[in-house]
Amino acid sequence: MSQLSPVDDTFRARLRALLPEKALREDMDPYVQELRGAYRGRAGMVVAPGSTEEVSSVLAAANEARVAVVPYGGGTGLVAGQVMPEGPAPLILSLERMTRIRRVDAEENVITADAGVVVEELHRAAEGVNRLFPLSFGAQGSARIGGALASNAGGLNVLRYGNTRELCLGIEAVLADGRVMHTLTRLRKDNTGYDLRNLMVGSEGTLGVITGAALKLFSRPTRRATAMLVVPSPAAALKLLALARDHAGEQISGFELISGESFRFLEATLPDIRRPFHPAPDWMVLTEVGLSGTGDAEGMMAGILEAAFEAELVTDGVIAQSEAQADELWHLREAIPEANRAIGAISSHDIALPLSALPEFIEEGTAKLADLGPYRLNCFGHLGDGNLHYNVFPPAGEAKADHMGAKRAIMDLVHDLVAGYDGSFSAEHGVGRLKVEDLERYGDPVKLEMMRGIKRLFDPNGILNPGAVLRAED
Repeated sequence: MSQLSPVDDTFRARLRALLPEKALREDMDPYVQELRGAYRGRAGMVVAPGSTEEVSSVLAAANEARVAVVPYGGGTGLVAGQVMPEGPAPLILSLERMTRIRRVDAEENVITADAGVVVEELHRAAEGVNRLFPLSFGAQGSARIGGALASNAGGLNVLRYGNTRELCLGIEAVLADGRVMHTLTRLRKDNTGYDLRNLMVGSEGTLGVITGAALKLFSRPTRRATAMLVVPSPAAALKLLALARDHAGEQISGFELISGESFRFLEATLPDIRRPFHPAPDWMVLTEVGLSGTGDAEGMMAGILEAAFEAELVTDGVIAQSEAQADELWHLREAIPEANRAIGAISSHDIALPLSALPEFIEEGTAKLADLGPYRLNCFGHLGDGNLHYNVFPPAGEAKADHMGAKRAIMDLVHDLVAGYDGSFSAEHGVGRLKVEDLERYGDPVKLEMMRGIKRLFDPNGILNPGAVLRAED
């Protein structure tokens, strides 16, 4: 790969000639801030193209000049994939002006949109034709669909509808040299060679810049029942999941494990959020059934609850009596990351494990963490798909800064344990720059070799998001 060059006056002048004035951003500071404040990037210039053609011309110019390009969506990534702290100050390419919903087809159950469309805008567009776009996560009000695809975002509905990858039918992307890859198909079946769409999804802007996508829509559940249930242990929660599936099949929309520490953090930082149990139980589950047509979601949930009490898998619970109460329970769950940020984690982990391994992992991890020190652990997340957010905090009353020296030891402990259970150190947030070393440590060597070869093929000059996912090569 060629040595990268900084953004200089000649390059700036070229982009100013290629783009309209409204595509240029003079204030670069908002684009170099990382959500958690752990990283600060650099920028030689920020541009916001308004079309695929403009993105193409920008990348062609950057590739010719050997200028690094960092694609930028909503800036909500949690693994520093959107900021570049080292190397020549890059060009930041924001998708914020590419906000056109190109087509909504209720009969096909497909919505086609620019990559800069905010996820919540897709929700509203789908709702306008009585359909559901199910991708749902805390940052959906500012995250853009291009970034969600680039990181293969997960969220609350993966159990029923899958990750962003499973929601994507086709991709339009601009390659490093400016060529446009037109694979924006709306087809459910297209068996014509290698699946380059799935290669782009999850590549975190290192293989190309996604500019458009065709996405699946679904029938809107017309009846839903939401419950928060107290369980004796994570093992009981896992058995409850199996029981719920026996009763409701694939109509379980969400199944979230919540720890008592989550409630205590909410009480300390967001006391206005109502919590249904006082004091906080050690473990809870938030689950929802969603049915279309005239199905009896409330009756189905009541049947699950009755069977769960009989099997001694649940000791207490509340079923939402209205849409407002159901939304209130989900708001509680979605506020947990905000409470975590207010408390300040020493080390946060986004991990995935085989479902059967989850209870043993939680028990072993808690014991091993206690051997390191009297840390607080907030373990919560998407139990239905094996994704836990396993976050470690300083002892109560002690400052985070006084314990940051233990971060690497905590991270190694957690990730070593995850690897021992055949899990993944990155379930839904991606690799970014934060976890490059972990990928090198835990990744299969053959897989890594293939990934590097793919990177060289798509981006021979190494201009696309250098240092993200894979260590930048000299």
